[in-house]
Amino acid sequence: MSTAKNRIAYLYVLLGAALWGIIGIFIDALSAAGFTALQIVTLRVVSAAVMLVLFLAVRDWKLLIIDIKDSFSFIGTGIFSIVFFNWCYFTAIEEVSLSVAVILLYTGPAFVAILSRIFFKEPLTRRKVGALLLTLVGCTLVIKLIPVGDQQFSWYGILVGLGSGFGYALYSIFGKHALKKYRSLTVITYTFVFASVVLLPISGITIEASQLASTQVWLHILGLGFFPTALAYMLYTVGLSMVESSRASITATIEPVVATLLGVYAFNEILSFYQLVGIVLVLSAVVLIQFKRKTVAAR
Repeated sequence: MSTAKNRIAYLYVLLGAALWGIIGIFIDALSAAGFTALQIVTLRVVSAAVMLVLFLAVRDWKLLIIDIKDSFSFIGTGIFSIVFFNWCYFTAIEEVSLSVAVILLYTGPAFVAILSRIFFKEPLTRRKVGALLLTLVGCTLVIKLIPVGDQQFSWYGILVGLGSGFGYALYSIFGKHALKKYRSLTVITYTFVFASVVLLPISGITIEASQLASTQVWLHILGLGFFPTALAYMLYTVGLSMVESSRASITATIEPVVATLLGVYAFNEILSFYQLVGIVLVLSAVVLIQFKRKTVAAR
């Protein structure tokens, strides 16, 4: 891959992850409107699925055609990843805390690096290991898990938190496999279609008409389905098709940095010294992972 194309790939991943980082705006608004966490997840997935299907039906309906035997890839991205990691993530938040749940979610790049080594034979270089360590420490500082006082953790919460990181990682693995045969738009569309098929019946979602009476609520639902979901996953998936899964997932850890900075500018939160250090470490990891080791030509 040329250097220019490589940079574009990382730019797509960064933009996608940055859009994931603004999800708090929509979640706060919908929570204030009376929606539960599970309802918001379901609304996010279903609205994205509807928008993507309609878009492809108008733009190029042929992109909606898939071979039924390839459904496993979309079961992987939609159910094993999206549904599973969301369930684990929200369960972890209830069992431990939001900050601990976030850092456990961001064990995802480590899982991606290991799984990519197994399934795609991607090398596990010292540069990747270094970037993973910078990411882990940086995210820990950004979400203020460090410095930490005496805390009692639920082992069940830790386990499901790690499950969220594993589920988060599965999107890059199954998505990479699906991209060998299908366009990125097809992959993300069926990811959310399969996720919707599972979430709608098991979520037990019951939304009162009064909750949907406001135009503002609908704008937030559509915004949630489009910006940090459909568009974000499309950008990330396009980038994923051009670079190694492990590199893409490490680059995507820019998300908590964006979320933290959004909190500063939109919600008047104050950044601590430790958070600033964490942001620098995450950004350093993102820069580090973009450079491949140069090989010396044989003489």
